[in-house]
Amino acid sequence: MCVIQMVKMVDISNKKNVLRIARAKGKIRLKPETIRLIKENKIEKGNVFEISKVVAISSAKKTSTLLPFCHPIEITHVDADIRVLEDGIEVDVTVKSYAKTGVEMEALVSVSIALLNIWDMVKKYEKDSFGQYPTTKIEEIIVVEKIKEDTQ
Repeated sequence: MCVIQMVKMVDISNKKNVLRIARAKGKIRLKPETIRLIKENKIEKGNVFEISKVVAISSAKKTSTLLPFCHPIEITHVDADIRVLEDGIEVDVTVKSYAKTGVEMEALVSVSIALLNIWDMVKKYEKDSFGQYPTTKIEEIIVVEKIKEDTQ
């Protein structure tokens, strides 16, 4: 016998607003030549760092439209740090809100979409002669820290 479970959003009506902070990070592995082009700001689609920061901020605010069980919350701050590594680019995002629910999903979505944006911006340089991406890889997307601070 198969039991069908109904889906539902968690009711947070009785929770109080508190300061919520979450930090997530992830990386994309890229070819050395692509990393050089990014550092020299020679990517045809534009400045990978600046565009990816805007994408990170924008995507954090759209999390509840992408993940239907995430509550729409007021994001009070998003900080995106993008660093060049020896073998790729790391995106590190901190999201803050004064809300009834945490912001770790917003931080994870922000990192994920920023990494996808980087891939989109550099895919021309990452393809091999067969049009494949043998070295390009998004990995290690994790929640680094989650803070819930009752300030009252």
